[in-house]
Amino acid sequence: MDLPFLGNWRKRHAPAVGVTVISAGDGSPTAADLADLFSTCEQLRALAAEAGVRLDGSPASLEALDQLLPRWRDDAETVSWLGIDAGLYLGTVIVRTMPGAAWELWPNGHPVVRLASGREIAVVEAGHAWAEEGVPELSQLYAEVAEG
Repeated sequence: MDLPFLGNWRKRHAPAVGVTVISAGDGSPTAADLADLFSTCEQLRALAAEAGVRLDGSPASLEALDQLLPRWRDDAETVSWLGIDAGLYLGTVIVRTMPGAAWELWPNGHPVVRLASGREIAVVEAGHAWAEEGVPELSQLYAEVAEG
């Protein structure tokens, strides 16, 4: 998959709030580009596969992730990447299953999911909370978002 904006996007680690990371006319990603990029979650998929969990983009797969034993919590580096991947996977499930939901980037480059109602969900923050403490559960967050 050739995503020309990816190289420049990854180079920006902590842009200042209010600075546009990607703007229209400079190869900005489409919603489909973002969905493809954020659905990868390679490390989460590998961890899940080791535990026999298949991540198929369904709400049931979120429930299966919630059942994993949190052996990663003793490793700060693992918690960090797992939190990112878990948040991106939660967002992927929301975007794939809820009509009108789409990925967006805040001006600082932070990915969020915007629902049809206009509500924004900071899924990466939710993923970090799940990886660090297990609360709230990913399936619970999905259910809350689905309720409106």
